[in-house]
Amino acid sequence: MDDFGVFAVFGVNGPAQRLLSGDGSSRVAVAVPPSVRQVVLFSSGPWGERICVNAELNDADRMPITIGKITPYNKCLSWEQWEEETWTGSVILNVTLERGSLEKSDWSEPELVLAVTEYTPKFCPSQDTVAPLTARELNGKRKREHATEGDGDENKPTKRGEEENVCPNGGAVEKTTPVRKGRVQNKGGQKLFSSGGDATKTKGTANVVGEAQRIVGRTPPQSAARTKSRQAKTPTQTTPLVSPSGRWGQSLCAIDAQTAILIGGQGARMQFCKDPMWKLCTEDKSWVAAETLAEGPTPEARIGHTAVYDPDSRRIFVFGGSKNRKWFNDVHILDTQSWKWTMVEAQGKVPPLAYHSCSMFRGELFVLGGVFPCPNPEPDGCSDSLYIFDPNLSIWYQPIVTGDMPSPRSGHSACVMQERKIYVFGGWDTPVCYNDMYMLDLGLMEFSVVKTTGKAPSPRSWHGSAVLSDTKFLVHGGYNGNNALSDTFIFDIDTNSWTEVTLPQLAVPRAGHSIITMEMAENPRFSGEDEGVDKNTGPVSRTLLVFGGGDNEGNFYSDLTTVAVEELLAAF
Repeated sequence: MDDFGVFAVFGVNGPAQRLLSGDGSSRVAVAVPPSVRQVVLFSSGPWGERICVNAELNDADRMPITIGKITPYNKCLSWEQWEEETWTGSVILNVTLERGSLEKSDWSEPELVLAVTEYTPKFCPSQDTVAPLTARELNGKRKREHATEGDGDENKPTKRGEEENVCPNGGAVEKTTPVRKGRVQNKGGQKLFSSGGDATKTKGTANVVGEAQRIVGRTPPQSAARTKSRQAKTPTQTTPLVSPSGRWGQSLCAIDAQTAILIGGQGARMQFCKDPMWKLCTEDKSWVAAETLAEGPTPEARIGHTAVYDPDSRRIFVFGGSKNRKWFNDVHILDTQSWKWTMVEAQGKVPPLAYHSCSMFRGELFVLGGVFPCPNPEPDGCSDSLYIFDPNLSIWYQPIVTGDMPSPRSGHSACVMQERKIYVFGGWDTPVCYNDMYMLDLGLMEFSVVKTTGKAPSPRSWHGSAVLSDTKFLVHGGYNGNNALSDTFIFDIDTNSWTEVTLPQLAVPRAGHSIITMEMAENPRFSGEDEGVDKNTGPVSRTLLVFGGGDNEGNFYSDLTTVAVEELLAAF
């Protein structure tokens, strides 16, 4: 007998109710009563060949409010109404079980729709009361009633929810083309960022992350209506992906010469990615979905976090970020040898932060700037503080720093150069974007303003930055308060000079993307007959990798662009 099951608890006092069983349907949709403000979803029993359980909480229009996934290593999800800004009335919980065996097709099964009522300790004999989770399937008319109930303006995102976390110069009315004037736009609009205006000044920097999360929450204009139609028919999508979905605000870090790890991010319709973790093999530029590969508690879906790899301990450190109105100051560690997640119970104090920078130096994490909520969960500005996390002691502390500190900012970049200096560039603190440069001397713990020469990048935030050599690093793309950018600059720390370079591979405007440099094989199928050449990979060169981001016009990228560092330096 298969004792596996997926259960849900609706409300604080509700009993656990079975949604799916091991030998039953693989898909179910549950109408959550309007008065229920908490939903908990969990599994029980042996997983066997089952891969995961995908869950979506949809509004009355069948538009996703939030998504999640249960795996053999992360067996519980919970949602609370006050944490999900668009949960304003009755919602639908869609749950789909993904099996490892292909003997039974999950995609052809009819959707089983269940009705639930609130749990009450007293028996109610009324004929109008539906017993919790009856096995009755609702007819098509009843389904449409659930989907369209409360379809008025009261169920659309509130202005407050839409304006939470406005990006630089955000808050003004967006300029849209006729193709974008549709119902989808009313659910949030197509723009990655809003154009300039004074509205943000009354909000301060506080509104940044919510608007930032709206950035990539848009489908391309040409397919917006079609996407909504598809979602109404199939509330869950479990078709296996061969590469990451389009996103922004994710993290990407290399763990060895041929492997990089992608974590988190947000994609279309303000939704956090259902495929939050991928492994990239640079030898053939192939992707492998990696969420279920690692044991232990995986980090909750988020955006604006950082992920840094420590080559000495061979661990990835994930810190901070945000999700709707939830802010994080947790530290999750992925051991890339055992492939196991752990969550650190750290001592010391560090505020919840998003869009900060995080640099690894001598085994410690240096976290600078970022947006923080004050009071929680409403954001209230940018930080100018430096926090250090010591993994050996599991403690946060603030060092004594002298010199000219950078002003409060977030969305900036930080590059560790020559293992003794951190160069901080750009960022924003509403309504101002920056293009200034600061340097932190890690020996003296002293900040100084870097006086640069040459054509400097225009003020920007959410750009990408990567170290090219001992003396040079690159800045590409970003957002200037009005548009996503596509220009590229190289900074030389020996001469403190900027040089703009133009390459066709980097011509696409994007912001919130990831940039790293790592070793890659020039020809994976090289025979390796020459002396000194790896027979498995062939000649190896240092390569710049650019992934994801958005263009402020409704497009969200999942492409992987590669440029040889040698080619970049030749254009310098």
